Amino acid sequence: MLESPSVRPMIEAAKKAVDRGFDSIWAGDSLLARPRHDPITLLAGVAGAIREIELGTAVLLPALRNPVVLAQQLATLDQLTEGRLIVGAGIAPDSPAVRAEFTAAGTPFEGRVGRYMEGIRLCRALWSGQPVDWEGRWSVKAGVLAPVPYRDGGPLIWSAASVPQGIERAARHHDGWFPIGPDPATFAQRNEVFQNAATLAGRKLEDLTTAIYLTVSVMDDTEKAEAAIDTYLEGYYQAPASALRSYQACKGGDGDQVIEFIRSFVEGGAQHVIIRCVGDHDAVQKLLCERRHELMS
Repeated sequence: MLESPSVRPMIEAAKKAVDRGFDSIWAGDSLLARPRHDPITLLAGVAGAIREIELGTAVLLPALRNPVVLAQQLATLDQLTEGRLIVGAGIAPDSPAVRAEFTAAGTPFEGRVGRYMEGIRLCRALWSGQPVDWEGRWSVKAGVLAPVPYRDGGPLIWSAASVPQGIERAARHHDGWFPIGPDPATFAQRNEVFQNAATLAGRKLEDLTTAIYLTVSVMDDTEKAEAAIDTYLEGYYQAPASALRSYQACKGGDGDQVIEFIRSFVEGGAQHVIIRCVGDHDAVQKLLCERRHELMS
């Protein structure tokens, strides 16, 4: 659970990270399944407090939201960030807690891939600022969204996916691929799938981004660091750590071990690394800033 519901410490921590040289700040998404603030509202607060930093969702669940409402919210946030918003988005994992969350939101869990893809298409249509006629899961008659996003065409969409079909959808339709693991070798193989699919779809690889979401804990005692991650995962997700680690990339250890772990994903093609810290956040931030040059590909 959250140690405190206060947002002020979060914004102060974000300021410290930016002062140390971090390039972006990220917020996760959940209505009821996990303890989190609403990411769109939270990032709006960060955008008001910190200028000239990329802000992103890691990851947003568009299928839980009406896409017309979401299009307006993200357009407003993109204006607040002056075009520095990245929408990391996904379909949500299949778990009892997530299914209950969808039920509470009045959204069918089955068919969420279709809702996800259509919802993003509808957002992008509205972001054009032109009249939109839409007949599908949602109905829009000559709808015009204004103001439109700051970035022409709307914020970047990085799609979280782990199966080939999802990776190929990201390559064909979105601006980046943003998985959460599971290991460097598999990540590198899947990144090849992403790039090959993008090339076949006529996309320019220089216009796309491969990102990775990693969970790390830095301690001199490796066993304690790994145990801290297990405790965090089980408390946060209410599921066995072994099951969560099967698809999430996690590493506990000393500074050298953690840096090598992150570097292995960079060598596998990660262009943007999002770090979730377990334990002493300050120590992890200092380590990453001091040894950032070792992670550059």
